[in-house]
Amino acid sequence: MEHSIEFDRRGTRNLVPALFLTAMCWVVLCGLLVAGLWPFHAPRNKVSWLSDGNGILFGDYGSLLSAGGFKKRNSTGGVCLEIWLEPKVIDDSGTILSFYSPEHRSTSFALRQSLDDVALQRENLTDKLRSKISRIYADHVFRRGKTVFLTISSGERGTSIYVNGALVRMSRDFRFTSEDLTGKLVVGNSSVTTDTWSGKLKGLAIYARDLTANQAMQNYQSWVGSGQPGVPVADEVIASYLFNEGGGNDVHNSVDAATDLVIPEHFFVLHEPFLARPWNEYYAGWSYWKDIGVNIAGFIPLGFLFCAYFSKLRGIDHPAAVTVTFGFAVSLTIEVLQAFLPTRNSGMTDLITNSVGTGFGAVLWRWSASYSSFVRTSCFSRRHAELPGSVRT
Repeated sequence: MEHSIEFDRRGTRNLVPALFLTAMCWVVLCGLLVAGLWPFHAPRNKVSWLSDGNGILFGDYGSLLSAGGFKKRNSTGGVCLEIWLEPKVIDDSGTILSFYSPEHRSTSFALRQSLDDVALQRENLTDKLRSKISRIYADHVFRRGKTVFLTISSGERGTSIYVNGALVRMSRDFRFTSEDLTGKLVVGNSSVTTDTWSGKLKGLAIYARDLTANQAMQNYQSWVGSGQPGVPVADEVIASYLFNEGGGNDVHNSVDAATDLVIPEHFFVLHEPFLARPWNEYYAGWSYWKDIGVNIAGFIPLGFLFCAYFSKLRGIDHPAAVTVTFGFAVSLTIEVLQAFLPTRNSGMTDLITNSVGTGFGAVLWRWSASYSSFVRTSCFSRRHAELPGSVRT
């Protein structure tokens, strides 16, 4: 009877830690799945009309899409893009607009906010179909609570960026043409990844010619004074969006109705990448390395707990290797499912960093287990040496 009671007590003492460890494993696993896949569906498109004038307000997940694609034009006179906007914040980044090339399944041209800077990005394809991205920046363009009128003109002399009619950046090496401004136009987000922009948009125009400094200033004054451009002639205007509808789901292009902007019901990414390659996901900036650190740290608990589970409860040989494989499988599942969620990005970078984090967690468990074993052995030896009649050397 005494032996039976002792067995039950010993079994209960062993069962409680086992159940606790199993529960913690499930909690961490479910937590990672929720963090990686939330909100599990495409959210509503957060785009609304301004109540205090012409324009549209973009929320956290909001974007517009042109009904048709912009066609290539045989123009040698350069190209110009004008946009009147106000960012919601200046300590964040996002794609203001981008053109999607269905032929190459990539973004041919993008205008981005990078903190308080403006960034232009152009993607070229070499003969070997390898993309080459070139960028230029205009520093300290945005101010909190201030509308900004940007004029971006490109021609044989290079590319000029004007802010409220004044030249702030000129580059002879960076150029883009009307061919880059073809395909579907996405406003408020990138066409190939989730890179949303939040703020107010009050006007947008595209011309099949570059503008001089005087024309840029005149157009700025015309937009601010009357809400529309005033310099280029009609046959040089590719698109003109005045955002004066005040309601509905369409923003009309006064030049070509085929490229009207549509407000979809749900947020979207035009061409969501599937397991994007690390070199395509890389971008310079603190937020990139912050994401790397978060992804590694997030999977350390999984590696620690599941290595303990496989080692102590399952008695599996090589538990660390099994744990890393399991972490890789969990990460792969998340990345595959993220390809169907417009608020998430499916990429190999997360797959690598999550596996590294799992490995760190497994190593941490093995180290802690070895340390605990060492402490227990040392304590046992010390107690044994202090017993009466023990022999000390």
